[in-house]
Amino acid sequence: MRCLFLYNPISGKGKIAKKIGYIRRKLEEHFDEVNITQTTSGEDLELRAAQGAEEYDVILFSGGDGTFNNVLQGVGERDVKLGYIPSGTVNDVAHSLGIPCNIKRALKLVFEGHTQKVDCLRVNGNRYAMYVAAAGAFTSATYTTPQSKKKKFGRVAYAVQGLKKNMNFEVFPLHLKCGGKSLETHGVLVLVINGRRVAGFPVNKKASMRDGKLEVAVIKQVQKPNAFQRFKKYFSLAALMVFGVRVKRKDIEFMSGEELTIRTNRDLVWDFDGEEGVCGDVHIEVLRDRVNLFTPKNKKI
Repeated sequence: MRCLFLYNPISGKGKIAKKIGYIRRKLEEHFDEVNITQTTSGEDLELRAAQGAEEYDVILFSGGDGTFNNVLQGVGERDVKLGYIPSGTVNDVAHSLGIPCNIKRALKLVFEGHTQKVDCLRVNGNRYAMYVAAAGAFTSATYTTPQSKKKKFGRVAYAVQGLKKNMNFEVFPLHLKCGGKSLETHGVLVLVINGRRVAGFPVNKKASMRDGKLEVAVIKQVQKPNAFQRFKKYFSLAALMVFGVRVKRKDIEFMSGEELTIRTNRDLVWDFDGEEGVCGDVHIEVLRDRVNLFTPKNKKI
């Protein structure tokens, strides 16, 4: 069996780069052929994942949630086994799937050989997200925070960057259709969730990544809010992050279904798993059982 291992040398605190010798030895004990490749950028990672999906039986990769997204963009809908060694700042995907954030234990999981096919999201027919597509308040922090700050301060760096860039909570129009329900409003945040965690918080902790459904949370806002109305949204955001998608607040709307259409400002930027995505209107659908992934045998995901 042929194995390609891709890794981001600066993800998290660079711990994977220090363990490459150990990883190579372990992989060569279990696979007939091993190719270990250090990637130089998200685009490079996508390209190598796309090539690897045509040439290898297994693609293993290490990095954070953004790295997972890059691999997913590259692999697309090709049928190849994926193995994930989490080494990022937050690792929401790993926590949702029960994948250990420890190199030895994550490798052991791969060597045990248990795979499950899990859902992912497809956006506008040609882009993908593993666990979240988001727009609005604080979402740009994940891809605008300097790597040096993430390495030094971890999740705190995201919070600081979010406060610097989005203190006012920009308001944007929304027209949503999901699960037979429509909503027309203005908002400051939209989360389209496939996983259980977002930004390290158990926002959707009772969800499954194998149920063929997505969950949507919208923090609503009036079109032209005054200072007090703007300030109230900080409490709504905190409530959503801490208490999750079942929190009861009049300004938080929830929807669920197999697909979702959103019309909005054409310059509104979407975040896919912590990476900068498309702008404007989106059509998001669940691709059921699309990602063939090494997972814990007895973990309900």
